[in-house]
Amino acid sequence: MMLDYLPQILFIIALGGAILFFAKNVSSIRRNINLGRDVDRKDHKNLRFKKMMRVALGQSKMVTRPIAGILHIIVYVGFVIINIEVLEIIIDGVAGTHRIFGFLGPVYDFLIGSFEILAFLVLVSVIIFWLRRNVMNIKRFLSRELKGWPKNDANYILYFEVVLMVLFLTMNAADYQLQLSGAPHYFNEAGIMGSFPISQFLLPIIDGMSVESLIILERTAWWLHIIGILIFLNYLYYSKHLHILLAFPNVYFSNLESLGKFKNLDAVTNEVKLMMDPNADPFAEPEGDEEEVPEKFGASDVQDLNWFQLLSAYTCTECGRCTSECPANQTGKKLSPRKIMMDTRDRLEEVGKELDKGNEISSDKQLLDDYISREELWACTTCNACVDACPIGIDPLSIIMDMRQYLVMEQSAAPAELNNAMSNIENNAAPWPYNQQDRLDWAKEEA
Repeated sequence: MMLDYLPQILFIIALGGAILFFAKNVSSIRRNINLGRDVDRKDHKNLRFKKMMRVALGQSKMVTRPIAGILHIIVYVGFVIINIEVLEIIIDGVAGTHRIFGFLGPVYDFLIGSFEILAFLVLVSVIIFWLRRNVMNIKRFLSRELKGWPKNDANYILYFEVVLMVLFLTMNAADYQLQLSGAPHYFNEAGIMGSFPISQFLLPIIDGMSVESLIILERTAWWLHIIGILIFLNYLYYSKHLHILLAFPNVYFSNLESLGKFKNLDAVTNEVKLMMDPNADPFAEPEGDEEEVPEKFGASDVQDLNWFQLLSAYTCTECGRCTSECPANQTGKKLSPRKIMMDTRDRLEEVGKELDKGNEISSDKQLLDDYISREELWACTTCNACVDACPIGIDPLSIIMDMRQYLVMEQSAAPAELNNAMSNIENNAAPWPYNQQDRLDWAKEEA
């Protein structure tokens, strides 16, 4: 009697283990993101929600590149909708039932048929994605930061998706044949449960197999399919495909200000206003509580960034649209906005591993210099092309500007050209080394 429930017990153990491991990984991600400084992104809730629905759910920025965009939408829609079928598998696995939603009749037939068509389209899209990444030599997939693990990770995901879709169609084909054969547990007096527009073409391959062999085939595909999904769920933590889960919050909390508007430090802004006020007493005590001054200007490591920037580092899918639009990168400079996000995530993961061991954050390494070079930071033209290109609201420029701010305000390590320009602005109210009184001399010469 106990053996009758063994498959359900094993399934519950596998499901529970996968959920617990996933929850542990989510907890680690949340802790790492919360290492960042606070930033207020709770304003304009209606506007943020509309943007999330348009950009994250509606994929509005993906289709700016039609081929990749349409293929991505197919895979995305397939991933979302086919998960309805995963819900049925989980219920069947726990309860020991067969196609628990079969009572929906024609609606169920439509759903299963749609799942199969989407599964086939996902297969085609994934194969095209693989060819684009590995055969077609598209420039943004050949960058130096996509060597080794990042390149392999992208391919692993594609292989995973192919295997999952093939298992899904194989499972359905065997199930369909078992229903046609009237096999116990599969046969339903109401008729065939489900519609199988794609997997029916696999029936000639399995024609002639015994009922016992078909059951073994169906159960093997069923188990491998659901275990594969649970493995995929937990693999996301180690993969660039974490954006499947984080794209929605990243778009929701993304910056709503105009792209050309840079943030100012309140402490510096108020000091400048005081200097510019002719009625201000430079020796007067500040009114009320003394203004809080930041412990550090700018950012040299991940904990100096804000939590949204760290969330974006985990959300980045390494598609390279930002880098392909970057004028500095196009002209051969070392800067790659994609690498900025990848380096931030790598450093954040390194910090997280130290915290997992109970250690303090080591000062032996930091994001600046050990991951991101100064040459990369100063190559940026601050044009915001990378921010505008990102399909899910990631802002590499904000990280670059925070790290530049650290170099200028904490280390006085700006390039000589910038130091000269800032000195001229301070002394001459212009970036050029000319006295203010001589500024209009050119007009006299023209006259």
